[in-house]
Amino acid sequence: MVARIKIGTNIRGILHYNENKVAEGEAKLILSSGFAGEIEQMTFMNKLKRFEHLNELKPTVKTNALHISLNFHSSEQISSSKMQEIAIAYMEKIGFGDQPFLVYRHNDAGHQHLHIATTSIQRDGAAISLHNIGGNLSEPARKSIEKEFDLVVAESRKFKQEIVIKPANLEKAKYGRLSTKRQISNVLAAVVGEYKYTSIAELNAVLNQFNVTADRGKEDTEMFAKKGLIYSLIDKNGNKVGVPIKASSFYSKPTFRILEKKFDKNKEKRIPFRQDLIKQINKVFSNYERFTVETLKSELKKGHIDLVLRKNDQGRIYGATYIDHKNKAVFNGSDLGKLYSANSLATKIGSSDLLRTYLKPNNTPISYLKPESDKPAKAYLEPASTTDFLNELLGKSQPDYMPGIRRKKKKRNRGLTL
Repeated sequence: MVARIKIGTNIRGILHYNENKVAEGEAKLILSSGFAGEIEQMTFMNKLKRFEHLNELKPTVKTNALHISLNFHSSEQISSSKMQEIAIAYMEKIGFGDQPFLVYRHNDAGHQHLHIATTSIQRDGAAISLHNIGGNLSEPARKSIEKEFDLVVAESRKFKQEIVIKPANLEKAKYGRLSTKRQISNVLAAVVGEYKYTSIAELNAVLNQFNVTADRGKEDTEMFAKKGLIYSLIDKNGNKVGVPIKASSFYSKPTFRILEKKFDKNKEKRIPFRQDLIKQINKVFSNYERFTVETLKSELKKGHIDLVLRKNDQGRIYGATYIDHKNKAVFNGSDLGKLYSANSLATKIGSSDLLRTYLKPNNTPISYLKPESDKPAKAYLEPASTTDFLNELLGKSQPDYMPGIRRKKKKRNRGLTL
């Protein structure tokens, strides 16, 4: 079991996210603890007022909302009654057993999971400390529950993280603005606060995978000048579908000004995952001397990595962005190193997919790196042809680096000393 805790200031937004899932048929409220009345009879406002009443007892504490998800292995089939028991046990172990909380069972991913909404303000007005609640309380609780309920252990090799975001349903967008907003909201809630991106372009690289795009408008427009932002649904060709929705109208408020604050923080947050991503890409590169775009994307996707290539009007590919869904980190190819940039990929990608429907993996243990003239085991991508194919995104560039490969030392000019 994997437990994730998001701490924020907006209990209304947490409720809206889960209630929208219920409205779309992708979730069900299975437990309400600390609420009066029957669960089926409770309205949205009934639930909201219960939390807001407590939050008003301690108005000086703004960060008081918790959104917790408990995620189970894809092989586990867990009944709603067992989920209720797990949720109650977990909340007791992290010190929230006496707090009002709602438990939603979601069915929008390849594995079973539940979401819990609650507040840290108690009935006497005191606030439960949220400092390092993940490491101090949640982790011990998770490990204890895995044993108690005989669940697949999160640290085991069997437990693999999966992409849990469901693409927006374009058919439902036909039913009007409200349905469009719900579809976009579901994707934003799963992406904006979870992925580590450092620009709108990088955010869009992720959002586009789930049929959503963020748009600032053209640079000469008033919306761009005022840092406005709208979100729209898009089809597989990138065409906008349905009604565009202003960022400020979503309860999570994913406005451009809010996103800007995330950009710098995300530059630091993604650093620990850079080398792991390089390692995964290298595994794919080492199996092929040459490949088509489709082959490369398909092989990377097996490791939960999406490759986004950007083309200009002439069809020339000028940018490459890697999305690591496992660690939720986004990197421009050049930020990983020159070997992973669009220009470098051009030397490994066939000149035309019409000339090769697919390329067989290279089964011989030869390197995809070009040997130097005098030292046969060294560094640089071998040009595949005279083809000119295939860069943009992310923050500051990292030094070019290829695991296991020594850089060529520069020769010093040993001229005469004056």
